[in-house]
Amino acid sequence: MSDVPPQRTGYQEVQDSEEFQALRARFRRFVFPLTGLFLVWYFLYVALSAYAPDFMSTEVIGKVNIGLIIGLLQFVSTFAITMAYARWADKNFDPTADKLREHIERGEVK
Repeated sequence: MSDVPPQRTGYQEVQDSEEFQALRARFRRFVFPLTGLFLVWYFLYVALSAYAPDFMSTEVIGKVNIGLIIGLLQFVSTFAITMAYARWADKNFDPTADKLREHIERGEVK
């Protein structure tokens, strides 16, 4: 048996770097709350469909009911979240990730 510690890979060094940790924390602060909000919104729709069918079948305009409107709003919210993420990433995430990549390529991250 050898007392020599195993070599750390470049990925492990990058993963432990302050820059990477800050980038990952920034990503999580944006994505986790938004994901949680969307899941609550989605499960509310499912719960209303299962437990409040009379409410969901309430007609609003002609044969268009509340369930159909909420269902269509699920698609709208998905596209809105996607657009919000893309805008956020372009402004707040990608520039930092690009700088980190440049530091990695130059071997400056330890």
